[in-house]
Formats: sequence, C-alpha cells, structure tokens
Amino acid sequence: MATLEELAGLVGGTVRGPDDVIVQRVAPIDVAGAGDITFVVSAKYLDKLQGSQASAVIVTPGVDTADMPAIVCSNPYLAFAKILTHLQIHRPEPKGVMDGAIVSASAALGEGVTIHPGCVVGENASIGDGTILYPGVIVYDDVVIGADCTVHAGVIIREGTILGSRVILQASAVIGSDGFGFAPDGSSYYKIPQVGIVVIEDDVEIGSATCVDRAALGVTRIKRGAKIDNLVQLAHNVEIGEDTILVSQVGIAGSTVIGNHCTFGGQAAAAGHLKVGDNVTIGGRGGVTNDVDANQVLSGLPVMPHKDWLRASMSFGKLPEMRKEIKKLKSQLEQLEMQLKEK
Repeated sequence: MATLEELAGLVGGTVRGPDDVIVQRVAPIDVAGAGDITFVVSAKYLDKLQGSQASAVIVTPGVDTADMPAIVCSNPYLAFAKILTHLQIHRPEPKGVMDGAIVSASAALGEGVTIHPGCVVGENASIGDGTILYPGVIVYDDVVIGADCTVHAGVIIREGTILGSRVILQASAVIGSDGFGFAPDGSSYYKIPQVGIVVIEDDVEIGSATCVDRAALGVTRIKRGAKIDNLVQLAHNVEIGEDTILVSQVGIAGSTVIGNHCTFGGQAAAAGHLKVGDNVTIGGRGGVTNDVDANQVLSGLPVMPHKDWLRASMSFGKLPEMRKEIKKLKSQLEQLEMQLKEK
C-alpha cells in the first residue's frame, strides 16, 4: 500500500485532491474499485472515467477528473508502469541451490542466488549476486551471468555466453546456439564451426522462444537496454544497438548491425551484412535489403519511406482494375495508330 503523495513522489507527479488516499493496486479503468488507481493515456477513455469506481487516477495536465483524486504527470503510461512495479512486483527471497539442481563444483555463485530444481550449471560458470534461475535452466560451461538477472524456466545458455546485470530471459529462450553456417562441398554442405560467443549487456530483456546465435568468430552482441520480443531470430555476428526494440517474429540475418533506439515491427526482417543507422523505425513486415541511414521511418518490401508506402499501398487493391484499364487504353491507342496510318 502507498498514499497518493508517496506515489506522486515516485513518478515525479503532483497530487490533485487529497494526498492521503491509500492505494493498494493498479487496475484497468473499467474494473477498478476502492483502493485501486487507474490511468488515462488517451482522450477516448475519459468517458469511462466518469463511471469508474477507482480511488484515484493518473492523468496528464489539463484533464478534468471531477471529484476523483489524481496524480498529474506528463507521462501517465510510464507512471503506471512505475507504480505497478512498486505496488505489485516483489522479487522473491533468495533460496540458494535447491534440491534437484545440479551445480558444478567449479561454478562461482554470488550472494543471494536462487537455483531451482532441474537446473544444470556447468563448469567454471559464474552466477552474479541475486540472480534467479528458474526450473529447467541449462547453463553451459564458462558462462558468465551478472547480478540480479532473472532466467525463466527452460532457458538454455550455451558455452562462453556473457550476460550483464539485470538481464531478463523469458521462458525457453536459447542464447548462444550455433549460427547457421555451412560451406558448399559439391552437392552437400560442410558445417562451419561456430566458435564465437554471445554478449548481452545490462538491462536487456529477451522474450520466450527467441534464439540468439553465437558468432562464427568474434561476438554476437545485444547492447544495453535492448528489448526483444518472443519468437525473434538473431543470427551469428549480429549487433543490436542500445534501447532498440524488436517485436515478435523479427529476423535479423548474419553480421547485420542495427543502431541505437531502433524499432522493428512484427515480422520485419533485415538481410545479412547490412548497417541500419540510429533512430530507424521499420514497419511490420518491412524488409531491409540495403544499408539504411539514421533517423527514418520505413515500411514495405523492400523498405521505402513510410508515407510513400502508405500511398503505394492504397493502390494495391486497385491493380486488377488498373490493369484492365491499361489494356483497354492500349487497344484504343493501337486503333488510333492504325487509323492514322490509313490516312
């Protein structure tokens, strides 16, 4: 529980109305009741606020909340996230190495580590202070995991991988699997050993069933603060920049470098050995086939400026009709040419 005054201090907001209102949890606007705080991030939800039973609301300056107490701040969505974390997210107490876990005698474990049953920690691995390995996590030899990481059930971390601090790996992610490298040998293929590693820097989150391949040589690197959704494929020697977001089913081919603060929409992809500059947004299902300069919003396959793609997409449904019209015009033009020749 917390008072509105305490929560406003947490998010850098101000209180409108009584500041001693007690809040117990965050709830959606249409189901919130006494003791709940809700939030409004769009004007289209203001009508729902009038009938809400919430004890308080988070809003932007200038929004009329009538008699409902409010926390007023410039970014209600961020405030919602911080308040939700404060009220309802609590890190479990450390439990040490639990029965059913297998930890190599040569592994180094920090203070306050929790290793659940079914985990395997290989030789010379290092697990930082406060890190949690949930059931079934497999940590290969020589892996380094930093402090306060959360590794959910079924994650596999291959040999030599290095994780920074506060990294979150969601269930069944695979970090450091072999890159897809094969040399043609007549009609068959010879496997190219993948002897590099993966480095994941601080404050990165990687979603469920996402695969990050180890480098053939050198490093596959996910830089600080990157957020990667479920079912994403990152190939060998890829580099993902700081605070970049990759949405579900994105695929990045080998040796491509994505800049800082980029966003790839769902099912977007980039071919291999390319460079994408900082602050680039690729729309859903967009395909990057060449280097991309910084500070652009692009869509389509191959990608083009988003506004151009919107104009082009408006024509897609009309193409059959346009084809018929062009065929008709062509026929008329041929008839006119024949008439001119006859004269």
